[in-house]
Amino acid sequence: MKISSFLRISLVTFCFCFQANAQRSPNIILIMADDLGFETLGVNGSDDYNTPNLDKLAQEGMNFTQTYSMPLCTPSRVQIMTGKYNFRNYIGFGLLDPNELTFADYLKEAGYKTFITGKWQLYGNDNQQELAGGKIGSLPEEAGFDEYFLWQIKELGSRYKDPLISSNSGTQTYTGKYGPDLFTEQVNLFMEKNKEEPFFIYYPMAITHDPFVPTPSNPGFEDFDSKSKINDPIYFGEMVNYMDKLVGSIVAKTEELGIRENTLILFVGDNGTDRKVTSSQLGTSIKGDKGYTTTAGTHVPFIANWKGKIKPESINDNLIDFSDFLPTLLETVNYQNSGAIQTDGLSFYSQLMGDNTKKRDWIYCYYAPNWGKFENATYVQNTEWKLYGDGRIYSMTSDPLEQTPLQKSSLPKDVRKKISTFEKVMEGYEVTKLTHSNP
Repeated sequence: MKISSFLRISLVTFCFCFQANAQRSPNIILIMADDLGFETLGVNGSDDYNTPNLDKLAQEGMNFTQTYSMPLCTPSRVQIMTGKYNFRNYIGFGLLDPNELTFADYLKEAGYKTFITGKWQLYGNDNQQELAGGKIGSLPEEAGFDEYFLWQIKELGSRYKDPLISSNSGTQTYTGKYGPDLFTEQVNLFMEKNKEEPFFIYYPMAITHDPFVPTPSNPGFEDFDSKSKINDPIYFGEMVNYMDKLVGSIVAKTEELGIRENTLILFVGDNGTDRKVTSSQLGTSIKGDKGYTTTAGTHVPFIANWKGKIKPESINDNLIDFSDFLPTLLETVNYQNSGAIQTDGLSFYSQLMGDNTKKRDWIYCYYAPNWGKFENATYVQNTEWKLYGDGRIYSMTSDPLEQTPLQKSSLPKDVRKKISTFEKVMEGYEVTKLTHSNP
């Protein structure tokens, strides 16, 4: 019996659609909280803050315990977006070199719809541009994003109540609204609009950065004057709780749209908690150290969730560096020309799939903030030891506040061997820096 032309075409169409759906590239949502150290999440032992949505995200996915950022927001943002250590492309605080390609550029080339919302802080105001020798940063459309809905592009204004927000359609103040609510709402709207094609959402949250002020969960929010000078750490806890609620809203939206199993969700902090905040973790008091190179300034929470792909209740104790995110995203989408891209990162995609054969032995940091009174520093570390460029050595387990530098000669033989490896890494990057600055 012959198959009719109509039936044959229908079968071919069905097979094509089924195959295309099965092979469709995964969606990626990268959420980065502002000034949120490792100690703040319940899943990491916080005694002070309720984070049920993030705790659940970790329990249903993979919780990373040894992820390290740069100590300050702009250095972290430049590194995570470009996959390069700061000596290669950090031109000044609040600036992203417009000549740099970002993960959004690459994913857009790979066929992804790209969207960013939240905090930009990469174009620079007049003062930042002056400090950087007249260099101008990047606008979101110059950094690979099709659509944007952002605070702090060219103007400042409020990030919380009555926020000043810029988008593809212009800039306006949203009177009576709460910035983080609007950013999250735009994430969910973008997913609705693009659920039939692969998308990349980068959500560098405005919260939990100071000023510490009431959230909409506070009965005093309606009467709160956004122009007031209030900045009280007493509100930090409710801001953490509210941030967690917003993440839960995004996860719920992927469920509602039926795209959860084809969506990789990544959540990370951009640096340590603000120094005005002291928190309790597993009974230990931890003072935030944002801006400084201690563990409390650089150790951040990181959760990866991909339903049906990442094994639930996975705990990952491997070192993760912010330069690692870009190569990981490229491997996730099977980017074809990744070998030609310069990156200092190491993809942790295989770790997400349960294979730990490819992992870091150390992390290098080049920190030249060009902001505030923070000092420049270079160092190499693993989870136990840290070597600074000036020769200081610290035990990260017994001296996380870095109060007592150690002499190499006083260390056990196996530790001296590790420090010697760190010295070689440091020397290698010093040569690279010279080559980079004198091409």
